[in-house]
Amino acid sequence: MKSRILFGVIVAASLSSAADAHFVLVQPAASLIQNRLGDPQKIGPCGGVSANPGRGTPANPGVPSGAVTNVKGGTDLPLLVQESIYHPGHYRVSLARTMAQLPKDPEVTVVETEKGPRSKAAAIQNPPVAPVLLDGIFAHTEKPAAPQTFDAMIPIPNITCPSCVLQVIEFMADHPGIAVDGGHNYHHCAILNITADPAKPIDKRW
Repeated sequence: MKSRILFGVIVAASLSSAADAHFVLVQPAASLIQNRLGDPQKIGPCGGVSANPGRGTPANPGVPSGAVTNVKGGTDLPLLVQESIYHPGHYRVSLARTMAQLPKDPEVTVVETEKGPRSKAAAIQNPPVAPVLLDGIFAHTEKPAAPQTFDAMIPIPNITCPSCVLQVIEFMADHPGIAVDGGHNYHHCAILNITADPAKPIDKRW
């Protein structure tokens, strides 16, 4: 796994200083249409945002993109995310046959600080247990000079699943302890059309 700086995209300084992180799911194609920051992405399991009467903003469940990625079971699928607004943390990738079968967000440790309660850490599965595929990846604690991208290869189980849901979440450390919607996490999903490789054994975990 590696990270690299993306110089072609510039985010306004006023946005990059925001408390919340944002990320764009570049590959595979996201299940919701994303803006340049990756919104809407707060509500689990796959994005959206609830109404905020204080700011006068309505709820936004997101608009389906209709994107479906075809994948052969038992292969590695490229993952590419761009963190459009920095926040320290890490990422987790899960796969389920339906959104309802996706795992709960990881348990978060919150500590009291001079700024009030803040998230300190999130439980990481090591090794990952199905339906989690990758956990604790892209860990980062230093703010880059420009928005950064992260890439990895996702090990896809050898199954047949015409509309599997791949979920990518970002845990945010040092985030206010009282958080709405997705708590200390941001969420994106992608719809995968997985076809099993008959030459390989079927993965019974799914």
